[in-house]
Amino acid sequence: MTMPHPRPGPRNPWHLFVAFSRLSMMGFGGVLPVAHRELVDRLGWLDDREFAELLSVAQVLPGPNVVNLSLMIGDRQFGLRGAAAALAGMLLLPSVLVVVLAASYRELANLPVVNGALRGMGAVAAGMVLAMALKLLVPMRQSPLGRSAWMPVALAVAVAIGWLRWPLAAVVSGFGLLTCVYAAWRLRSSPSRQGAGHER
Repeated sequence: MTMPHPRPGPRNPWHLFVAFSRLSMMGFGGVLPVAHRELVDRLGWLDDREFAELLSVAQVLPGPNVVNLSLMIGDRQFGLRGAAAALAGMLLLPSVLVVVLAASYRELANLPVVNGALRGMGAVAAGMVLAMALKLLVPMRQSPLGRSAWMPVALAVAVAIGWLRWPLAAVVSGFGLLTCVYAAWRLRSSPSRQGAGHER
């Protein structure tokens, strides 16, 4: 029987720093879609299911989602050194760029080409977020909630945030707690899980 090939990973903390620096510098208007493309499609450090699971945890924790994601991936690979390297890669070059752009924005803000570029980047970022959401539908097929539950939940969250303008913290804590409890109940009552427990 052929053994599956081990998934590639970063060679050292420096490799993590370079990868997350590249990721952060491509993330104009939103880093998460770029993070999925880099970490799953290009580097192969995660699969779709692992990315969705880590992103779920990152969204619940305080702080920017992609920063939390970088910390978890770095820590998983090289512990504290990896977390520091990934975090530095996410923040160092963008911070320098933001300072430079902020210093020059007053003189450039009224240029039509700058305003057009900003509007164009916003449209591209929205499209990338939508594309990432569609790709993450594949691992959601294995969600313990089941399609009949997670699809209404996703729709309700979209309506609550996008239309009703409910506070994000209330939506995440409310829907998040309910779905976690329901998912835990489904996992405990799943026949396949019970069967696996009997085999042990």
